[in-house]
Formats: sequence, C-alpha cells, structure tokens
Amino acid sequence: MNAEEILERIENAKAKAGRTDRIYFAAVSKTRTVEEMKEAESIQWVDFFGENRVQEAEAKRKAFGESRIPWRLIGHLQANKARKAAELFDHIDSLDSPDLAQRLNRIAGELGKVIPVLIEVNTSGEASKSGVDPENFLPLLDAVRGLGNLRLDGLMTVGPITEDEREIRRSFAQLRGLAENARERTGLSLPVLSMGMSGDFELAILEGSTLIRIGTLLFGPRNYA
Repeated sequence: MNAEEILERIENAKAKAGRTDRIYFAAVSKTRTVEEMKEAESIQWVDFFGENRVQEAEAKRKAFGESRIPWRLIGHLQANKARKAAELFDHIDSLDSPDLAQRLNRIAGELGKVIPVLIEVNTSGEASKSGVDPENFLPLLDAVRGLGNLRLDGLMTVGPITEDEREIRRSFAQLRGLAENARERTGLSLPVLSMGMSGDFELAILEGSTLIRIGTLLFGPRNYA
C-alpha cells in the first residue's frame, strides 16, 4: 500500500493551501478483498471505508466482523436499497433527492437511529455523474433540514473527468460555495466537504476539502474480473 506517499502528498497540499486542519481519509474499498481492507484498517490515519454498492458491502461486512472505523456509502443509492443501506452503513454520503431523504428518514426512525448524511451535488455537469443539480440544491437542503432522523453533515461531489485543472478546481470551488451559502442561510455547521479522489485530491484540498476518498492510489489498480 502507498500509505507514506499519500500522507506526504496530503501534507504538501495542505502546506500549499496554508491549512493546518485535519483532512479525513476514506479508503475506497470497492472491489477490494476483506484482507486488503483489514490492511488498510491498520493504517492509523485511515478514518473510514467507502463503499459504492450496497450488495457488495453487505457481503463484506459479514466477512469483516468488527471494524474500528465507520463505513460510508459513497455510491448512488437506489430507493429500493435504502433500508439495507440504513442497516449497513454508518454514513450515507450520496443523498440526492427529497424522495430518498424522506424514505431514509422513515426507515431510520423505524430502526431507532439517526443517520449522518451528505448531499451529493453534481458540480461537473456530466450526465454520467450522480447528484442533485446545483440549482436544485437549496430545495433539497430545505427538505433534509426538516427530517429528524437524518443529520446533515455536509456536501459531496465527484470531480469532472478532465486534465484541465482549472475545470476541476471550479467544480470543487462550486461545492465550497454552495456549502458557504447554505451555512449563512441555515446556521448549520456543515463541517464535511467530501471531494477529491486518487487523481485530484490535491486540487480538492486546495479548494477546501475536509474528506478525501482514495482507492486506487492506496490499494493499487483494480481488478474487475
């Protein structure tokens, strides 16, 4: 695992941005084995596992047993898998519609829990990306605020597929701006800005990310076979 290199790059990006705060780290474990995940768990500064698919995570959680770190759902959540997601995950980071929010809130109430969530915003404008459109963010924010069994911790986005650093930074800066406006409008702290993956996490740190999601750079190339 490339842990030392990643940590050095995080610290260099923080220094460039003039930041001294802690940046949280999610090990994206999609397609990874339980053995690989246990190795990642042994790295003290790995704060979360990030899984994309409910069904895959269900099998892994059974095989993994007790974990010292929480699990986050970072992939798109279909409404028909909301109950299983609420049962499996400690955080759900891909909330993208009022209907899904209401369903998760009802299920969380039935389970007797409060689920920490992030609103996913599609700041890249790419049709292949999930997330609410920026112009529909405020209505979704207002819908989530009224739900007692969801705790809104912040926002999440996936950067655009491009080599243009200005466009990548624009996407991340837009999410930061949405969060700043939401804080002023609501008084919520919204401490989490989840943005930045293996190919662009340094740019995300420059734009204010507080949670980066790293898979390939930590574990190595994926084998989808």
